[in-house]
Formats: sequence, structure tokens, C-alpha cells
Amino acid sequence: MTRKKIKLAFITNVAARNAAYRKRKKGMVKKLSELTILCGVEACVVIYPSGSNSQPEVWPSTVAARSMFSEYKTLPVNRMVNQESFLEQWIKKATERLEKLQEENRRKELIQVMFQNLGRKELQNVKKEDLEELGWLIDQNLKDIDKRIHALVKAYAYGGKQED
Repeated sequence: MTRKKIKLAFITNVAARNAAYRKRKKGMVKKLSELTILCGVEACVVIYPSGSNSQPEVWPSTVAARSMFSEYKTLPVNRMVNQESFLEQWIKKATERLEKLQEENRRKELIQVMFQNLGRKELQNVKKEDLEELGWLIDQNLKDIDKRIHALVKAYAYGGKQED
């Protein structure tokens, strides 16, 4: 049986709010405890309950939390990333990926044009600005074919000598 969706809003009834606070706090501490055990990570929680004279509640202990916070503060600044630098890095990587895919698409388009025009006396559907790149691509393919032929001839000759 599924639970009904609750509306996230401030609970005006004080008794209901305190009950919800206790249940949710207990659930959060349990989940965090499971996370530290299952994944072998260090974690802590500091909860400031409502009320002016309330003391913060700390899990697992105040000493452990202070230790984790002081360790966090000693981390080098370059390991910490703010939202802006994170987004800049993400955009840079996405732009590089886009450029690489555009180059790959361009190469595939030229290969398609090359094969479409194979055996024809005149080039069809080729723009003037594509001719230089198409020529380079054809030269590369011819070089690759020559290398493969030489490798096969060498392998055949080497194989023939072994049979003697």
C-alpha cells in the first residue's frame, strides 16, 4: 500500500509539528547511520530545533562533528567547487564534446558524398568549400589502402617463405 503524497508546508499545529520533527529526525539519523556503515564514509548531522533557547542536536557526537568540520575546513580550496565554476567546467566539457561530434558528423557527411560520387565522371552535390576537405579525405583513404596492400603483400611473402 502506497503512502499518500503530503503537502510540504509549515505545520501550524505545534503538537503535530513536534511529532513530525521527532519522527523525521529519527528517520534521517537512521538513514545517515546506514550510509556510514554501508559505504564506509564519515558523516554528521547538526540540527537546530526551533526555539530560542534550544541546543543543537548533533549526531554521532559533538566531538566527532567538530572533528569532521575542522577536517573539512583544512581541505585545499581548489578541491571545493562553487556553482559558478562547476557550471563553467560543465559548459566547457559540453562544448568540447559538441565540437568533437560536429567534426565527426562533418567527416561522415564527406565520406557519404565520396561514396555517392564513386565511379562518376562529375561530382554531384558537392559544395566548393567541401572540395579541399574531400580531396584530403580521398588522399587519406588511398594512403590507408596502400598501407593495407603493402601489409598483405608482406604477410603473404613472409608466409610463403615459412612454407619452404
